Amino acid sequence: MSHPWRFAKTAGWGLWLLCCVGACSAESAHEPKDTEHFPVSEALVRDTSVLEEYVCQIHAIRHVEVRALERGYLQHSFVDEGQFVRQGQRMFQIMPALYEAEFQKAQAEAQFAEIEYQNTQNLADGKVVSPNELALSKARFEKAKAELNLAAIHLGFTEVRAPFDGIVDKFEAFQGSLIDEGDLLTQVSDNSQLWVYFNVPEAQYLGYQSQDYAKNGKLVRLRMANGSIFDHPGTITAIEANFDNTTGNIAFRATFENPKWMLRHGETGTILMERRLQNALIIPQKATFEILDQRYVYVVDANGILHSRLVHVAEEIPHAFVLTDGLKPGERFLLEGIRKVREGQQIRMDFIPALEVMRGLDLYAE
Repeated sequence: MSHPWRFAKTAGWGLWLLCCVGACSAESAHEPKDTEHFPVSEALVRDTSVLEEYVCQIHAIRHVEVRALERGYLQHSFVDEGQFVRQGQRMFQIMPALYEAEFQKAQAEAQFAEIEYQNTQNLADGKVVSPNELALSKARFEKAKAELNLAAIHLGFTEVRAPFDGIVDKFEAFQGSLIDEGDLLTQVSDNSQLWVYFNVPEAQYLGYQSQDYAKNGKLVRLRMANGSIFDHPGTITAIEANFDNTTGNIAFRATFENPKWMLRHGETGTILMERRLQNALIIPQKATFEILDQRYVYVVDANGILHSRLVHVAEEIPHAFVLTDGLKPGERFLLEGIRKVREGQQIRMDFIPALEVMRGLDLYAE
């Protein structure tokens, strides 16, 4: 005959075992199944390029101030702000009355000196006056002609003409204004070509120079303020002699053709310059995970056991990282399922060739 307390004790142990089994089953549900396979790959080693971006300032190849060369009232403006002008086209007229009078006076004095010189020449031919007298008369005539030329120049300066083909900037003086010599009237920009300046950090400059990428003639592109790429590529035509000690940068200059005069002096944009990387070690970004601002990958050994490894990223390109160290060519790493595994776990591997992985990421490496 069984005792009731023995039955209760047996039932209690059974209930405890059932709970343990249930807990273990619940815990194992979070573990990856033995039959689950994980994709692994290896780093792609090949030459590729990195697109560097630099904020830039756009300058017209010629941008000059147009100033008054004589004093007087601004009598007339023959052009308007924003207008295209041709070289030599009349832009402004400063009241010429005073300079016209001075020119006429100089012209009369030159005529008088010429007549006096001719009369003295006749007298010298007849041995009436000495050669010295003839020489003095000739000198007075030459002086009068020089003064006439000077008066003509001053009169010509009352007309302000375009120094070259270009676009007129805003006016700084208007009709009726009293102008002093040297006063700013406007500015003219020749935008047929553009000089685009951008600053390159010292480390990148040294990289360009060591790989001979910063030489004159290297092609660059210009991203405009609206995000679109300018139709015409530019070429690097100059590098400044000195670094800016306050910023550690050096200025590059690229020249762009601007046949449609689309871009104007003073605009901003972004220079896109390609930098070549040789034998770069490339892995997908999705194969890494981040801990405290540092990047890691799961390296898979020959037995399929996972080991977390710190890697150092040198460059970021679309969907991928270029590494400096932390991973060797040929070492396999976990490609997907990082959140499903843990350190030291053994997995079943499905190897995917590196080139196939990169093609799936739309990475264009040459």
